[in-house]
Amino acid sequence: MNKKNGVALSLIAILSIALVWVLFFWHPQNDQPVQHTNSLPLSAKPVGGDFTVEIQDRDLSLQELRGKVVILYFGYTQCPDICPTSLALLSQALNQLTEKELADVQSIFVSVDPDRDNVTRLKEYAAYFHPNIIGATAEKEVIDDITKRYGAAYKMVESHSAVGYLVDHSSYTYLIDKKGKLRKTLAHGTAPETIVKEVRKLLAE
Repeated sequence: MNKKNGVALSLIAILSIALVWVLFFWHPQNDQPVQHTNSLPLSAKPVGGDFTVEIQDRDLSLQELRGKVVILYFGYTQCPDICPTSLALLSQALNQLTEKELADVQSIFVSVDPDRDNVTRLKEYAAYFHPNIIGATAEKEVIDDITKRYGAAYKMVESHSAVGYLVDHSSYTYLIDKKGKLRKTLAHGTAPETIVKEVRKLLAE
């Protein structure tokens, strides 16, 4: 397959995922879109660390994922643009990994909107992008602690749209090594090929 065909197929796949999201999760809004940011408004450098979140059937801790490379992203299911784009790019990256590599990788989408994103909805939402992505959330106090330690930021924004408030949030993808240490922070829009390259570096350790 030549490079042009590869790019075309990747674009088609991303657009297909985005279409599924629009059909099942998007709600039209009358307000101006929320401005998302890739800045780190927190004074401390991200340090990472262990955490426990809720998934559909149980609690999931980072500690129990030792031996796997963990890909962590914060967002919410009613996000109109940033989250679907980030998860579509992540899906493309995961599809480039071999079956053996994928067995040693776990992606986690943590919702910062626990009042509306229950674990059942999160499971369905994450599955539309890739089966390797787990949808998770927690109580607000827990989310605040995790986001602070990972250098993520979010805030609720009043809205007159049908879905109510929106959530302005940073859009980083965090790569955690097999020992549970935060190793890489990828900006929004990072190409799937770059994600794959960085994940494989950690898999090789």
